[in-house]
Amino acid sequence: MTAPGVKFFSTTAHACSYLPGEQAVTLFADPKSRMDARVYTELSDLGFRRSGNYVYRPHCATCQACVPVRIPVDRFVPNRQQNRVWKRNQDLTVTACDGSFREEHYELYEHYIAARHYDGDMFPPSVEQYASFLTSDWSDTRFYEFRLEGRLLAVAVCDVLENGLSAVYTFFNPDESARSLGAFAILWQIEETKRLGLPSLYLGYWIKNSAKMNYKIAYRPIELLINGEWLTAR
Repeated sequence: MTAPGVKFFSTTAHACSYLPGEQAVTLFADPKSRMDARVYTELSDLGFRRSGNYVYRPHCATCQACVPVRIPVDRFVPNRQQNRVWKRNQDLTVTACDGSFREEHYELYEHYIAARHYDGDMFPPSVEQYASFLTSDWSDTRFYEFRLEGRLLAVAVCDVLENGLSAVYTFFNPDESARSLGAFAILWQIEETKRLGLPSLYLGYWIKNSAKMNYKIAYRPIELLINGEWLTAR
């Protein structure tokens, strides 16, 4: 384990959020350890993610289903469907803002969770849960607003790393399903990563047997972290 000065602890086994009937164990970086962009980047390269002020990764003894993935943005080639999504949303404007709480953002988040994740552990949403999940005291976090003629349709939350952007979470208006806003947000973040001169967009974990995670593997080429090495998926 790199990131000198960072201690780690693991949880006891708990129900897996993605695979029914499975037990999961999570490894956390000690929140009392000093966290900055360099350390966070090193940990992201090791497959860690951020939730609030906590940096974590799966640490299951008998299951390796959660595979960290990232897109090497300079090599990314959109497929036909992705090109259509890109063209369909060119009427949107995108603006970056900081992680300060905004009622407009929360209302959209609340609508999204109630419509798309009412059967998950994020429901019911609350202001406290929203803030403790998306914001952090130490990360360089940006909330990218996607608007149509001033109306907020989506928000993509990203952390800026030394070697890329980390897509923390995207929420959007579920009534605009024809726009494929989740897919467009990823495509836009790929272009933003390029614009910033950074090599990779981190997308979190891909789980082969989880339907909710299958969309990530459609962005090609994509790199998987296998046995400590980032490899391009075939």
